[in-house]
Amino acid sequence: MNILIVRVSSLGDVIHNMPMVADILRHFPQAHVDWVVEEAYLDLVRMNGGVRNVIPFALRRWRKRFWTKATRAEMRGFYQRLRSQEYDFIFDTQGLFKTSAVMRMARLSAGGKRVGLANATEGSGYEPISRLFHTQSVPVGRHTHAVERARLVAAAALGYAIDTPADFNLQLPQILQQAQPAWLPTEPYAVFFHATARAAKQWQPANWIELARALEGRGMPVLLPWGNAAEEDAAQKLAQRMPNAQLLPKLGMMDAVLLAQRAALAVGVDTGLTHIAAAFCRPTIELYCDSPRWKTEGNWSQNIINLGDQGTPPAVAEVLAAVDRLLAGTTFRHNRADGTANS
Repeated sequence: MNILIVRVSSLGDVIHNMPMVADILRHFPQAHVDWVVEEAYLDLVRMNGGVRNVIPFALRRWRKRFWTKATRAEMRGFYQRLRSQEYDFIFDTQGLFKTSAVMRMARLSAGGKRVGLANATEGSGYEPISRLFHTQSVPVGRHTHAVERARLVAAAALGYAIDTPADFNLQLPQILQQAQPAWLPTEPYAVFFHATARAAKQWQPANWIELARALEGRGMPVLLPWGNAAEEDAAQKLAQRMPNAQLLPKLGMMDAVLLAQRAALAVGVDTGLTHIAAAFCRPTIELYCDSPRWKTEGNWSQNIINLGDQGTPPAVAEVLAAVDRLLAGTTFRHNRADGTANS
């Protein structure tokens, strides 16, 4: 059985879509699963051991240079690759016009099905026109968790029940498993995923600073990543007030994955990199300040603690209690900038 998944973006949504692959292969071990995704997340999907082929989709870039010969050649190449395999099931778990159009372009076997969402869930970007492209539309509850939504669509189409925790099946490439970049500490570290595009989803800087100082008492360095100029500026301001902080260079996608995967503790707002740490089942504290916790909270591992909710950011005391629970009294040693060691 050949299966195609169309889930092109965004970072967190791509991560949350991955457990449907493990579900499918648990019930149909001989199935072959391919995936269409935005080119920025190509290497991320390749980390899923259950995906056979990853087909890059570059609509964001193509739109900017649609009139050029090179872009048109790339688009033809994408179409040809999409049509090179015949699929028994094609799943669009995003529910947009663009993703349903991709689903329609892919080649369906005789008797095959194009399957997608019958309705929106609360806060999703669902577009009802996508149903026109379906053979089967699967209804889901308005308050369906982002991970469960994709799992339910596949389960309904393939005739099985969801009866196991979410399995993301993420496997670091060998080159990353052996990597020790200069920016990555050799000792256990905490990473603060402090940045997110929407200001209301951010945790107050004073809270991060208080948390960092508490971790200094444990001898734990704090790493501060960033993705753009505004985030770099915010990270620099935080680092200036955190004696145990390390401001990171700008990281590419796979370096950011490595950062999350090796963290002894990840603390982050509702953003893609926080969800990557949770998908690896690292000790993770997810902070919900202005987004509904039910929608994306990590609920598949005891290593994940979810705090706050829409309009009710967590207090520092709650986060410190979560740190105590996850680290269970562990202390660390690391060298200060002056060469002395914390006890």
